[in-house]
Amino acid sequence: MADRELELVVAGRHNDPHRILGHHGGAVRAYRPDAKAMRIISGGTAIKMKMTHPAGMFEGRLDGDEDDPVYELEADYERGDTPTTFRFADPYRAWPTLGDVDLHLFGEGRHHRLWEVLGAHCRVHEGHEGVAFAVWAPNAKAVRVVGDWNFWDGRVHQMRALGASGVWELFVPGVGAGARYKYELVAADDRIILKTDPMAFAMEVPPATASIVTGAPGHQWADDGWIEARAAGDLLHEPVSIYEMHVGSWRWTHDGERRPLRYRELAEVLPDYIKDLGFTHIEFMPVAEHPFAGSWGYQVSGYYAPTSRFGSPDDFRFLVDTLHQAGIGVIVDWVPAHFPKDEFALARFDGTALYEHSDPRQGEHQDWGTLIFNFGRNEVRNFLLANALYWVEEFHIDGLRVDAVASMLYLDYSREAGQWVPNKFGGRENLDAVDFLKQVNETLFGLYPGATVMAEESTAWPGVSRPTYLGGLGFGFKWNMGWMHDTLDYFEHDPIHRRYHHHALTFGLIYAWSENFVLPLSHDEVVHGKGSMLTKMPGDRWQQLANLRALYAWMWAHPGKQLLFMGAELAPEREWNYEQELDWWILDQWDSHRGVRDLLRALNGAYRELPALWERDDSPDGFEWVDADDSDQSVISFVRRPADGDWGRSVVCVANLTPLPRHGYRVGFPAAGRWREVVNTDAHEWGGSGLGNMGAVEAGEHPWHGRPYSAELTVPPLGVLWLTPE
Repeated sequence: MADRELELVVAGRHNDPHRILGHHGGAVRAYRPDAKAMRIISGGTAIKMKMTHPAGMFEGRLDGDEDDPVYELEADYERGDTPTTFRFADPYRAWPTLGDVDLHLFGEGRHHRLWEVLGAHCRVHEGHEGVAFAVWAPNAKAVRVVGDWNFWDGRVHQMRALGASGVWELFVPGVGAGARYKYELVAADDRIILKTDPMAFAMEVPPATASIVTGAPGHQWADDGWIEARAAGDLLHEPVSIYEMHVGSWRWTHDGERRPLRYRELAEVLPDYIKDLGFTHIEFMPVAEHPFAGSWGYQVSGYYAPTSRFGSPDDFRFLVDTLHQAGIGVIVDWVPAHFPKDEFALARFDGTALYEHSDPRQGEHQDWGTLIFNFGRNEVRNFLLANALYWVEEFHIDGLRVDAVASMLYLDYSREAGQWVPNKFGGRENLDAVDFLKQVNETLFGLYPGATVMAEESTAWPGVSRPTYLGGLGFGFKWNMGWMHDTLDYFEHDPIHRRYHHHALTFGLIYAWSENFVLPLSHDEVVHGKGSMLTKMPGDRWQQLANLRALYAWMWAHPGKQLLFMGAELAPEREWNYEQELDWWILDQWDSHRGVRDLLRALNGAYRELPALWERDDSPDGFEWVDADDSDQSVISFVRRPADGDWGRSVVCVANLTPLPRHGYRVGFPAAGRWREVVNTDAHEWGGSGLGNMGAVEAGEHPWHGRPYSAELTVPPLGVLWLTPE
């Protein structure tokens, strides 16, 4: 043993301490700083070890010629006036817990179950129970794992580098689930830095930042029927209405301590609430661990850890399982675009720009104060790819909604000239990010039939939700940000001016089938001074509520899937505040607010029962204008048809978006006979004036709007009608 290698171990800077420590040709070496004495325990015999270095290096010999003898170590300490003796298995006698195939796949960016080899794993290894630690830090000079069991002393458990992979590994016997830990790294510039585990499966409740060792999942899933049905389904041609939710501000406890409901508490009330309102899916804003609550989860520090603010990973599994058993799909927001600069997490993880680009023109979001992932690096892509698969595999998530896709696609996103680096062809497209997104979508759709991936993409990038083999990005759906902007812009105008903005409602149908669209009225529209959905609407309170009911009915009849942010069903006055629960008290005081919620329940119910509203969301064959040009009266009408084209199962939607009732308003119909009012947003039960057509109209042979049949309707003020043949 060279003196230099011994000194590296003592200094905590050896990249392979197993070469020095452990059993070597009969000699057993152990480094235990502050120990007063050590012994080898073998076959019931205690063999005294000699201190060979004053810093705490001990050595002893075992009799016999076994290559891999069984033994333990015993160390004496003096802590205060109380002597303490610890007996433990030697961590430096164990073989690596990662294999060459794992390291090879990781280096290529193709390890689909990376979370099973990196991170902290409770296991039995070479006859001992303990935890296998593994972390990627290729530019670190040394890595040590510190935690509760070693008094956060980095000298005790030094890790070894596994070849040129950049992965450091150590099996620590005796450690178990619940232990807190971090990695102590000697950075490339010789600084000592302390980092949480990028692959941690649980973390302390913020503002604490330690990683937590978890055991094997204890939750027993009971959603086999749901998963089988999901695999056999086709979301594009099924009803999809999504309730977007921020866990921390939906509902709080009212019995003493005022705090958000935890995962298991949510499981008692949330599934029934969502099922009662008729939504098919719930979309959680990011639940991965994040240090700053004010980011709403969009600045992630623990990509593999559900936030501990509301319970354990098994608690979150329980919530998902309960939702599935209630027939509700679960989508989570996923943030692979960027991450925060917090020193304890991913930023300059090994002292260098590891997960992020080193050039700030490529590696930093100036607007958000965050760092951009280096999608050109195999290991970084693998970290994120495996993370997407992890949420679907380990938590049975049905879909991921990818945040800030536009910021990933464009190198000049929110940058001026000279602030960005062109791609190799001189263009503004981020080719590495494009390849990464395609890889994620191809892999996830291939491994998990029926699961989906949605893109929040705000530009005109072509083929976002088209298959990769046709040149698309491969997403299942794209958020229709243009529809959202135009629709809200229209509804925010005073009705007297809406005739001049008629095109804002009709323009979206020009491109409605260019992608598989979700129509979002999301959290972003009710924060930062934008007002609540109710206060966006013009007029007095009656008109505001009528406008809001009309907006929802228009949206639910429009081609595309629906997404509504929590609380919009209550029609609150105030904006969403992540630090408060929703204004549930409104329902106890105002019938009109209950009417908005009850209308949404009716819309979801009718929507599910009318295939014309969802079977052909991806095709113009399922939509025809009746009259898109009556801007003078601000009346718009269209018809939706089911997949079989049967007019007898079609839905006619008529919207009057002024406060003036339209009596005797003639509308062309695709078939003669009696057409039932399925929805009338002006009905008394929703808080309206009760104007309508006594529940039905009769379409006769009177050509109108280019159709052989028509009927005269009373179209209520600021009202929307859905009519379907009896």
